[in-house]
Amino acid sequence: MGHLDHAAFGWLTPVLSYAMASIGAALGLRCTVRALGATGRSRRNWLLTAASAIGTGIWTMHFVAMLGFSVSGTEMRYNVPLTILSLLVAMVVVGAGVFAVGYGRDRGRALVLGGLTTGLGVASMHYLGMAALRLHGAVRYDPVLVGLSVVIAVVAATAALWAALNIRSPVAVAAASLVMGGAVSSMHYTGMMAVSVRVSPSGEALPGATAMQFIFPLAVGLGSYLFLTSAFVALSPTAREREASASAQRPVESVAR
Repeated sequence: MGHLDHAAFGWLTPVLSYAMASIGAALGLRCTVRALGATGRSRRNWLLTAASAIGTGIWTMHFVAMLGFSVSGTEMRYNVPLTILSLLVAMVVVGAGVFAVGYGRDRGRALVLGGLTTGLGVASMHYLGMAALRLHGAVRYDPVLVGLSVVIAVVAATAALWAALNIRSPVAVAAASLVMGGAVSSMHYTGMMAVSVRVSPSGEALPGATAMQFIFPLAVGLGSYLFLTSAFVALSPTAREREASASAQRPVESVAR
């Protein structure tokens, strides 16, 4: 059995991955709140931004955490197409959950459906990402811990969508995003605790790309996307601000006439 280290760089990768999950959650929740106050094309665009933000945050969280994962006795590489597929799955399935909440007429049913869909999307992303891992040996999973990680993902997603439906204050959204970031990180490390590796030493070269060749540059790029999108959302006016601006302009127009 290979010795597994989940924090090869100490607290750096767990803390940084938690920060990425929280930023993605905060941005996604703010965009969902904006979507619920909009109509037509504007609502759709806000929901698309929310899905990409949450999916990107979750994916970046997972693979930043994986930068600190190592197994004694073998090198590790990642299958590039599967890794990219895990990102697309995260965005598409999370998007389905967010749109269910954004357009659902029955809030309770939409919340359950959206939470279940989004949670399963988070779990799918995680295990697809793990399926992309290449090493000299066999990876096995504890089914009980795998099931627990899926439950955590569904509960975390449902709680986040509930917050989007019921919380409007920026401070409350920030607090909810920190909780969701913690829940997503808990899901990840619960899933990783389910992993065991039986190493089979070999001199053959592994296929795929190393984490530093592929995962690190992509994570930096997606992290930059989250920060830039956060700045855009923070600077864009809310529905209330647009209404206040329009109301302020009406008296001026009346006087001018």
